Formats: sequence, structure tokens, C-alpha cells
Amino acid sequence: MNPKILNTEIQEYITNNINEDITSLVLKGVTFPSVETKDVIEQIEAKKRCKKKLATWYNTPNIYYPNKLNIEQTSSEATAKYKSELIEGKAIIDLTGGFGVDCFYFSKRFKSVTHCEINENLSKIVNHNYESLDVKNITAVNTNGIDYLKKTDAVYDWIYIDPSRRHDNKGKVFFLEDCLPNVPEHIDLLFKRSSHIMVKTSPLLDISVGIGELKHVKAIHVVAINNDVKELLWILEAGYKAQIAIKTVNLQNRAPSYFNFLLHDEKQDEALYSNPLTYLYEPNSAILKAGAFNQISKQLGVFKLQKHAHLYTSDTLIDFPGRRFKIEKSIAYNKKNIKRLGIKKANITTRNFPETVEQIRKKFHINDGGIDYLFFTTALNNQKIVLQTLKM
Repeated sequence: MNPKILNTEIQEYITNNINEDITSLVLKGVTFPSVETKDVIEQIEAKKRCKKKLATWYNTPNIYYPNKLNIEQTSSEATAKYKSELIEGKAIIDLTGGFGVDCFYFSKRFKSVTHCEINENLSKIVNHNYESLDVKNITAVNTNGIDYLKKTDAVYDWIYIDPSRRHDNKGKVFFLEDCLPNVPEHIDLLFKRSSHIMVKTSPLLDISVGIGELKHVKAIHVVAINNDVKELLWILEAGYKAQIAIKTVNLQNRAPSYFNFLLHDEKQDEALYSNPLTYLYEPNSAILKAGAFNQISKQLGVFKLQKHAHLYTSDTLIDFPGRRFKIEKSIAYNKKNIKRLGIKKANITTRNFPETVEQIRKKFHINDGGIDYLFFTTALNNQKIVLQTLKM
């Protein structure tokens, strides 16, 4: 961290050039003798990435930014706010603090927050930024969070940990034991220091795999933003042995969309099935990740088209956690039927279908866009069908 970056004239330069072409700025160079061009450019690139993701930081004067990789890896404000609203208490410790976005929101729900970050430079940056953000109840400690827990006798209301995948694990199955810190290895230590633990993981982690590796899982939150799953939140409670709750949320510009169920119920219940009726429903990505395929049918009273298609139908339009469509036509999939539709432009989705969207577009010369939505899927009798629909 170079404190001279925070000089008024350099901060003004960063703000004034936030939308300029980076290559041009590099070629021009900067005229500040106290800082290198690359350091200023890094600030501009990192700040630009915060405009939507971290608006509070972007709009606060005198913020120091780490490299853009740290910004890419950090929680967004939307997800940080969501997870903070799930918990509260007197004291929480974040063992993998990073850029400190989660701790910023935890500080609104806890009297005391401890932010552990092993990277010395990043820890200094976070400490400075909390001062700029006027946050006074967070202690930023430059240390390995697990080592910190081993050395302290403190007991916390909550422990938060966001393990990262090791770089040498690319292409391998995602296991928590392959991450740093290794949560399964240290789970007894974590429960020694708190009865409540929140673990954040990438949505790449298979839910059944995570349950197998962890202890006392009480709930799993599948969090999406605008239909893009961003993270899984694992709520662990010492001694908990009852049913695991799965809670899905799709955070949108309009009101968030929620759908909750018990994992046991999803395994025990069966979906209702039907051929296409009047309306078609496509669950949002959080529900698909959670695997709530039977519970969607059971709770909302809609019919599934086919076991592996994950599309639903009904005669009455309902409020649904996902996209809704009016079915205009349902036809058997063949070249003659597709040509009869006479559609040259459409939005195409495939569900449990042997051909890709790209193959279908090329085969039938259908461009992207327009008001028609075509679903290529499989019906109850395993016949391949096409549904021509309009979005509701």
C-alpha cells in the first residue's frame, strides 16, 4: 500500500479518468513523481469494477483499492447485505476477511467484528478503508484466521469463513477439504470457539458433497443475483441433527424471489406430471441449483413436463419464482413442424434435449431475439417437443 496514492491530486486524477481508455492512459503515463503509472492504473481499473458491485466504496472519497483480482473475488454488497441479515449478536470473527465487504455489513448487526486477513498489504488497505467509511467496531488483524483461533480463548457468537479453492485443483471435483482453509479439518476448532458457523462457498460445490464433509448443517442458502447463482451459504449449529432447510433467493432490482424447502421433503415427495397446459414455468437458477424439482410441483401445485426437463405447466397463471410464459403452440419436434411455425427470430431454450441452442439455430435458420420464446424439450412420453410461447 502506497499512502501517496491518497494525495488529493492523485485521487482527483483517478476520479476524472475512471471512464477513460486504459491503454491510452498507460501510453500517456502519469506526471506524479511520487507514484508509478502502473499503481495509478491499478486503482482506476479496480475502482471501475466497484461501480455496480460495491457502490458504497465507489462513492466514498479516499478509498484505497487492492488489485482487480481481489475485487473480482470479494462478495458483492447485495450478497453481503443478505448474509448479514441472517445473523446477529455481540461478536463475530471473519477468518478470511479479504477486502472486508462482508465485515462491513456484519458491523451493522454485531457490536464487535474481527477481520482476519493473512495478506499484510490487503489488511492495511482494509483498515484504512474502514476509517474512510467511518466504521469503528471492526478490528482488522493481519494474521491467518485459523492460527488466530488457536491462540485465543475468546468465544464468538458467530464465525464466518470463506475458503478458497487451491490453484492446483483446476479441473478436479470441488471438495471443501481441497480448499484453504480446510474447513472439515478444523471444524472441531471452529465449534470450540463458536456454536454458530457460516461458511461461504462457490456455487460449484455440490450440495450433497458439502453436507457429507461438514458437521451439524442446519440450513443452506443458495444466493443468486439476477438469476446468476453467486454463492452458497452453509449455516452450521453445534449439536444440530434435525432436517436440513434449503433456502433459495434470487436478488433482483425488483423484490427478491424466495423459495424454501426441507431437503428431506424433496427426497421423499414426488412431482405431479402433465402434458403442456396453458402456461409454462421455468424455475430461477437458485432453485435449479438447489434441486427443488419435486417441491416446486408440490408447494405451488404446478405440473412437471418430464422428470429431467425441469419445466412446469398449469392451466391457471400463478406467481412463480422464475420465468412465466403463455403457451401458444405445442408441436412434435420435426423439420416439417418447425418450418410450419414460420419463425425466423426467437429466443431459444433447451431442457433435456439432445441438440444445443446453437445447433438448432443453424439447422432451422432462426436468429436470436424477438417476442417468441421456443422451448425444445421432452414430454411425458419421452417424445421430443417444441413449445412456442410468449413471455408473461
